[in-house]
Amino acid sequence: MLSLTLVDVSFNQLEGPIPKMKAFREAPFEALKGNKGLCGNATGLKTCLAKMNNGVAKKKSNRVVLLIVLLFGFLFLSLMVVGVVLLIFCKKSRNTKNEPRQVNNENFFEIWSYDGKMVYESIIEATKNFSTKHCIGEGGCGTVYRAALTSGQVVAVKKLHVSPDGDLANLKGFTSDIRALTKIRHHNIVKLYGYCSHRRHSFLVYEFLEGGSLGKILSKEGHVLYFDWIKRVNVVKDVANALSYMHHDCSPTIIHRDISSKNVLLDLESVAHISDFGTARFLKPDSSNWTSFAGTFGYTASELAYTMEVNERCDVYSFGVLTLDVIMGKHPGDLIYSLSSSSSSSSSTSTVHGILLKDVLDQHLAAPENQVAEQVFVVAQLAFECSQANPLSRPTVRQVAMKLSDDRRSHLQNEFHMITLGQLISTTQPLEYLPSILGLYVVLVFHFLLRLFNFNPPF
Repeated sequence: MLSLTLVDVSFNQLEGPIPKMKAFREAPFEALKGNKGLCGNATGLKTCLAKMNNGVAKKKSNRVVLLIVLLFGFLFLSLMVVGVVLLIFCKKSRNTKNEPRQVNNENFFEIWSYDGKMVYESIIEATKNFSTKHCIGEGGCGTVYRAALTSGQVVAVKKLHVSPDGDLANLKGFTSDIRALTKIRHHNIVKLYGYCSHRRHSFLVYEFLEGGSLGKILSKEGHVLYFDWIKRVNVVKDVANALSYMHHDCSPTIIHRDISSKNVLLDLESVAHISDFGTARFLKPDSSNWTSFAGTFGYTASELAYTMEVNERCDVYSFGVLTLDVIMGKHPGDLIYSLSSSSSSSSSTSTVHGILLKDVLDQHLAAPENQVAEQVFVVAQLAFECSQANPLSRPTVRQVAMKLSDDRRSHLQNEFHMITLGQLISTTQPLEYLPSILGLYVVLVFHFLLRLFNFNPPF
């Protein structure tokens, strides 16, 4: 208050030195009297002792020192906190950079997107540049190899065929497989680890399933003996669960279009996995979903002879044929043909429908008994329902999966060895839905001619 000119602090019991200001120094005695012990350079006041001045100065000095110490302490603590945070961040960043090499020792494909070149080189080395010695199977669009990587992991590598001009022979199938398997996750569908698209080598990398394909197991007599009725029933359940997931739990719906024994793989515990999604299609709600013919002869639905519309019932038919394949131990072509033929001939109907179920089942195994017999009966019944020629008479695969998972026992009306095929078949297929071999032949010839003249069909 440097502009202060007049003060009056009389009779306030004040003590200590007065401020060194003009207003106090020139103040009359009356303005300062009545206090306990004011001192200073003013009229009527005693001179302040040096000790008092030093005490006040010392107190002020101590306060300044304390303030400075607190300020520097706060700054030091702040720097320490910032340093620790930066140290942790840098350490985490270094660990992230080193992670691909560390994970690589356990599982190459957890870091596929980080170090694809190293994985590519490892696969080339593991297959000896795709030597026939490592070949475990061959299909229409590629050859499958077993690759034991340096990490100890074993994978299946499907190398795509290359046309003479250097392009992929089945680029559409290659992209379909990738697109389908990157969108779905199910324990009964084979896992896709990664892929490589290159002019020299284009391939897909899957999990390796030691059990091999269902087709090979059914074709080898030694394997069939270990493939008992319980394992067969469980394989049918696994395939039904996978298809139910694809048809009813995926958006958009995925149609496999090639359900067959060669495209069902088993692990060492006989758990089934659907593989090969090269012909898979995503159903578009606002589209007609017409396409060219795809699938394996003997497993494709009969209506594909005169229509190329993709829908869930095509997979259901293939599932029905596959299920008969599993319980019969061979492809049911003759049986399906006989059942279809009996629809148009009343004289042969009683003969075919009178065949005993036990005589149709795989004769390498003893006939099922008790609860196992009941499960085989349900599986056989569903197989015939799914493989009906009339697509509208087939159940959905979700209905099939639910019935297979039902733990309630279905008591057989007759002894298992007395059950006939007629008791399994509840409906008779109308003539208009019988397989048309001629129609299918015409469609395939038409499609072949379009391909021959390098014209892609509009469906």
